[in-house]
Amino acid sequence: MNVEEHADIAVCRIAAAIAEPARARILFCLMDGHARTSTELAVVADVSPSTASVHLNRLKTAQLVKVLAQGKHRFYSIGGPDVAGALEGLTVLAGGSRDKFVPTAPSRLRAARTCYDHLAGTVGVALHDRFKALGWLSAASKRNDNAYDLSLAGTKAFETLGIDLVVTRTLRRRFACACLDWSERRPHVGGALGAALLKVALKRKWLTQDLDSRAVDVTSFGRREMLARFGLRV
Repeated sequence: MNVEEHADIAVCRIAAAIAEPARARILFCLMDGHARTSTELAVVADVSPSTASVHLNRLKTAQLVKVLAQGKHRFYSIGGPDVAGALEGLTVLAGGSRDKFVPTAPSRLRAARTCYDHLAGTVGVALHDRFKALGWLSAASKRNDNAYDLSLAGTKAFETLGIDLVVTRTLRRRFACACLDWSERRPHVGGALGAALLKVALKRKWLTQDLDSRAVDVTSFGRREMLARFGLRV
């Protein structure tokens, strides 16, 4: 079988995976970049949870979606930029539009809060995205696509903040990872690095923490520092 025939078969398999109304609804729902559980996607697809699981397995096999296990939950997201691009093209051909993801978390918790011992919420997600855009975070291993390591630039930047990376790496936990944010449904920085970053932010008064909740506030000084150090306007 020649290369063209191999490509034809691959295209047919991908098209067949998409060409089912429930699976198509799942894919286009995930196009906003926010991850969702199989239960949520079952509602979107208008099928039972067990049927949704079958559809999600089919989409995962075709590499159209990926899954992140976090605690007891499994979150599904779009397979990657190539998948998103193909679906965008189909959307243009179909003349359709996608509903926007609407978070349901209380506004103050959604803005900034702690997730265990690291920063979450809109601010946490924005920092994660900014660190990636600056090239500070890199994939730690192909076998674990939610684990991070630091580039040379990232190493220098975090050391400049006063984080002892040697000590941080010796802790009995993952060094850094993409921790899925439950309100934004996009990742923030978790692991030992995320915890160290939150500790620095609190110590330097970039953030203040509530005594009776997980909510945190970004101070005026913190906003200036994040803009100056990371180019992030909060």
